[in-house]
Amino acid sequence: MIIVRPIQQSDYDALYRIAVESGHGFTSLPVNEELLRNRIAHTEESFAKDVTSPGNEGYLFVMEDTETGEVVGTSGIEAAVGLDDAFYHYHLGKVVHNSRELNIYNTVETLSLCNDYTGATEICTLFLSESHRKNNNGRFLSRFRFLFISEHQERFANTVIAEMRGVSDENGRSPFWEWLEEHFFSMDFPTADYLTGIGKKVFIAELMPKYPIYVNLLSKEAQAVINQVHPHTVPAVRLLEAEGFSRRGYVDIFDGGPTVEANVHNIKTVNHSKRCQVIIGEVQSSENYIICNTQVSNFRATQAPVSLRATAEQVVISQDVANALMVQEGDWVRLVAN
Repeated sequence: MIIVRPIQQSDYDALYRIAVESGHGFTSLPVNEELLRNRIAHTEESFAKDVTSPGNEGYLFVMEDTETGEVVGTSGIEAAVGLDDAFYHYHLGKVVHNSRELNIYNTVETLSLCNDYTGATEICTLFLSESHRKNNNGRFLSRFRFLFISEHQERFANTVIAEMRGVSDENGRSPFWEWLEEHFFSMDFPTADYLTGIGKKVFIAELMPKYPIYVNLLSKEAQAVINQVHPHTVPAVRLLEAEGFSRRGYVDIFDGGPTVEANVHNIKTVNHSKRCQVIIGEVQSSENYIICNTQVSNFRATQAPVSLRATAEQVVISQDVANALMVQEGDWVRLVAN
């Protein structure tokens, strides 16, 4: 069975392997032992914490194949970004240059450095090993987070964002960054990406241009990738758009990839999820659901067929699913059709 659970210290080797597999542009998992171990420790503290409003908590989950005990993916939520370290974006805007006397009217796109998403909840660190990219595991690994957010809304902000990976090649070459590197940074993309991943962001404020950048001054290659996603990220952005996320003109300062956002109350999975009481028995349905328990530190989620008794707010699940979710008859679960 495939389950999702909070990461723990014994998962370090698996997390390091995933950090290596994920490659350039996956800023939230730097290949750095100290940072990865600290992230696990911070996650354990966050899950154990009594929270009434979102702070600097970070929740990192792993997907586990219980038959082999292998960790095959990760998925995370940051409760409120930018409270400890500045959280930077470029915002796409417009400037009009107009001369009535000369009858000239030009509209020019600009990129302005900002911290507009400070305090927003971020879904992040989604990676699934190639061996398990089947059976809707990718959708499950993304969507279960909205069940967790829905069940524990006091822990999260009303605005939820996701930074989508921008265009770069297998060697870490980013056309957007190459222009910035040439004019402002003198540092290649993998190095800048790594420094951000390990929390050394002060160089951004020190070296970034302080005034808006005119997009038409960038190289043609850089202009072409602004607000575009990496080919591997296309399914992820489509899934989020189907959930109600949209682009608001914010892009990553390194690779130009888009950030998408939604109000938590407008997210499809949040709105369509149900809270039901558990009955353990024979399931008479083949319809698949994402289902999770209502706990925090002992959170568990899986996908499985269930039988809904909607009028009584009850759900019939098998004993195997109950064991995987660590629930007993009479406990409550939250679920949504997958």
